[in-house]
Amino acid sequence: MTAAAPHAGPDLGKTPGPPAASPPPSSSGRRTLRRSLPRVLPLTPALALLLVFLAGPIAYCVLIAFTDLQLTGQAQESFVGVDNFRRAFRDDAFLNAVWLTLVFTVLSALVGQNTLGLALAALMQRASKPVRTLAGGVVVTAWVLPEVVAGFLLYAFFRREGTLNAVLEFLHLPSQNWLFTLPILAVSFANVWRGTAFSMLVYSAALNEIPKEITEAAEVDGASGWRRMWHVTLPMIRRSIGTTLMLNTLQTLSVFGLIWVMTRGGPGGKSQTLPLFMYEQAFHNSLIGYGTAVALLLLLVGSLFSLLYMRLLRTEV
Repeated sequence: MTAAAPHAGPDLGKTPGPPAASPPPSSSGRRTLRRSLPRVLPLTPALALLLVFLAGPIAYCVLIAFTDLQLTGQAQESFVGVDNFRRAFRDDAFLNAVWLTLVFTVLSALVGQNTLGLALAALMQRASKPVRTLAGGVVVTAWVLPEVVAGFLLYAFFRREGTLNAVLEFLHLPSQNWLFTLPILAVSFANVWRGTAFSMLVYSAALNEIPKEITEAAEVDGASGWRRMWHVTLPMIRRSIGTTLMLNTLQTLSVFGLIWVMTRGGPGGKSQTLPLFMYEQAFHNSLIGYGTAVALLLLLVGSLFSLLYMRLLRTEV
């Protein structure tokens, strides 16, 4: 009878060999780099352009803001530290420009363009096609006009002998020189007239994405139009509202040509926002260092608004 084969099992007496050697870190890093190169190389021209035309000028402006550089009457600039920034916060004209910039931004961007754009988008949802085409064409035409042309049109509308006073006199209502008595309100209205189209287009696209079943269900449950807007529509387009507010705010903070054509910041600085104050200091008073410091402060204000809106946008609906 044949003997049974011994049971195959682990050789307990045999010393286990060393584990397989892993590739050196340098070799792994080189392989990762080779895999990443095909994805990084196409972006190189764009990164180079950003460094040359965006990061480079910003870095140069930061350097100038800490000097006393002037356009005329100066042989060589010198480093002055934060004196330009101290001077700004002690300058009543700068503080007035900051206040008017906030008023202009709140009235024309946060309230005017945002509210009017949403109202037009909601109304156009229920309007007939000819009405939508006509209204959309008029609003978008105001948006695509060059800023200088829009400024001249609104100047003709608000001036003493302009269209607005002619209409008021026809209605036997008191007229006034709007560009002298209420210049910041006049330029705010002008910016609303010109920029509402962007908000309207964004909100129109957002409203079209809301499922009709949801609004119909709310209507069947007896919710009025205002309740449907407040409890259904606005929560569902909240991210679009945040995006629109951010873009409108950043665009409004940098408005220059419209105000310059209508009032040039006057009278007496009553409509001089930060871009106009910066321009006056840098090119009229030849204080390039001081004007650049004001520009950096304006950039800081825009960055703070952007961070605030981006934080709000991260909140899920």
